[in-house]
Amino acid sequence: MTTPFEPQASAFGPAPRQPARPGRKLGPIAPAVSSSHRAWLEPVRDTYLDSGFTLGNLSDRVHLAKSKLSELLRGVGLYPRWEVVHRLGAELDLPSWPLHRLWRQAALDAGKAPEWIERSSHKTTHATARPRPPLEHAALRQLVEADYRFYAQAFLSDQDRDTAVKDTFATLWLRWDTALRSPDTPAFAWSILRTTVMARATHRDGRPELEAAVFDTVALQTTHTSPAGAAARMPRIVELFKGISKLPAPQLDAMVLLHLCTFTAEKASSLLGVPLATVRADERRAIRYLETIFPPHHTEGPTS
Repeated sequence: MTTPFEPQASAFGPAPRQPARPGRKLGPIAPAVSSSHRAWLEPVRDTYLDSGFTLGNLSDRVHLAKSKLSELLRGVGLYPRWEVVHRLGAELDLPSWPLHRLWRQAALDAGKAPEWIERSSHKTTHATARPRPPLEHAALRQLVEADYRFYAQAFLSDQDRDTAVKDTFATLWLRWDTALRSPDTPAFAWSILRTTVMARATHRDGRPELEAAVFDTVALQTTHTSPAGAAARMPRIVELFKGISKLPAPQLDAMVLLHLCTFTAEKASSLLGVPLATVRADERRAIRYLETIFPPHHTEGPTS
């Protein structure tokens, strides 16, 4: 289930500066805008703010009243039809296919019927055909997609996992120029994955739930012990995973990658885009915290 989630301002790097331009400054995105709506709206806004266009210039080009264009760029009012978003994306030179994928997912999350989505898109069918992404983007996707799915599996159902990973690469495509300008492209890509997964994960008391990982762990243990024995260990496993879910983001990711996905520290370092020493330090801090919940001689690793 999609939950409203507002990523930290630094999730995708520093926001571009808004060039000096005449007229009223564009207001912020409305707080009630969903995470899936933000996934395409934020890159569109950032590109507009970097473009040098004024709202008046852009409204003339996309044939939309300036007040309506301002509403669209702030995420207020009715959810926009694809024809309008497509014209806006074309003027801002944004790739159409990932923009359409993210627009469509947000429309579904907003409760729009498939018939409404199709009616809104039928005049621009050629624009929603999937072109080739940048070569570097395709190479990165081939390298990390399976690993991203393992990470997402810890928090999401199979269907939501697949949606989150596909949306991650669509968002990365929209932001590809920014990704290449960032200090570390893998770290930039990871920040998008994490934001997308956490937006779709179920949260309780401000922390993401690891229910999927709990049941996967119990299912794995059932193959080595009796079903009754695995079931008896369930309460302790649940408590352990609750403890993991309370960890700060870097420590949580390190524990999920190292102990649930069973990746090496070197592989986790590559995926996260952080030094190997940082991964190991985050793991040590996480284990010290978990030992306050389970004393060392009683602690059971997540995959034991």
